[in-house]
Parts: sequence; structure tokens; C-alpha cells
Amino acid sequence: MNPEAPVRAADDHWLTVVFYRFRAWRGQRPFWAGLFTILGGVPIAYFPYADLRLGNITLAMATTAGSGSLIIGILLITLGLALWYQKGIRVFAGVAAILLALVSIPVSNLGGFFIGFLCSMVGGALALAWAPGVPVEDGPEHDDATAAPVDPFHGIPGPRGTETPYLTEKTAHADGGRNSAG
Repeated sequence: MNPEAPVRAADDHWLTVVFYRFRAWRGQRPFWAGLFTILGGVPIAYFPYADLRLGNITLAMATTAGSGSLIIGILLITLGLALWYQKGIRVFAGVAAILLALVSIPVSNLGGFFIGFLCSMVGGALALAWAPGVPVEDGPEHDDATAAPVDPFHGIPGPRGTETPYLTEKTAHADGGRNSAG
């Protein structure tokens, strides 16, 4: 299969078409930021309500901050979904995810035993770092041989009208009263 060939739904299997559409959808938004934020919210919300059964022994991890953990976890999951569907709020969602991850350390069993904390921090950082891509414009390609020569001194200011071009002038009256101290 030629990687440069256009993808047509009539030629490819439906799973291939779904994969290409998902890949195009994923490329237009901070997908990994949303995924890490969602994955960070799940253990933060789950661990305070979980219990572990070993034979006849039940280990309950329920704490008094269970409602706070549930709220933080649901907010992180909501922020992750919002990153997927509202890419314009990525800065707000990134900052909110980082702050909620930091708050989850004392509130929710050390941030979901640091699993949720680390995933939420990475998701928030990825949301802040993501920027939408600029579409490439199809224009005429130009050769480097026909391009205009580059002036290496373009943008470097020259001497002003009141300054003398001589750098050896050391008196106080040189250049209208400005002394070069060197």
C-alpha cells in the first residue's frame, strides 16, 4: 500500500477507515492531555471507596475525605473530556488539572497513591504545552538559486545622524555630550 495514496472509503476496510478518521480527529486536539487527565482522575476517585478482599479478610481504604476525592476525580475526568471536545479551553483545563492534582495529595490518599497525581500532572502539562498546528499552504515552490540574496546586516542599526563614526573619540563633548566609556 502506497503511504502517499489518498484514502478512499470504498477501497479500504471499514476498520481502516475508522482508524484514519480517529487519527485525523486525534491530531486536531490535545488528545494525550485529555487521556492522561482522565486516567489521573479514575484512581483518585476510586481508591477511597475501594476495598480489597483477601480470603475472609477485607481491607477497606475508606477515608473521611471520600467525598472530596470523588469531587476531585470527577472534575479531572470532566476536564479530560472537555480537552477532547473543547480544545479552546486547554489553558484553563491544564491549570485546573495541575491544581486539582496538587490538592489531591492531602485529600485523596496521596493523590490516588501517586498514580492519579502523576497522570493528572502530566495531562495538565501536556494541555498547557499543546498548540494547534498551522495548516500548510499549497503554494509555488521556489528554488534557492532564484531566491534573493540575504543581507547579513539587515536589521542591525547603523550610526545615528548625531553620532560620529569614529569609536576613538573619548571626550565628554563627543557625540553631543554622550561619552563612550570604553
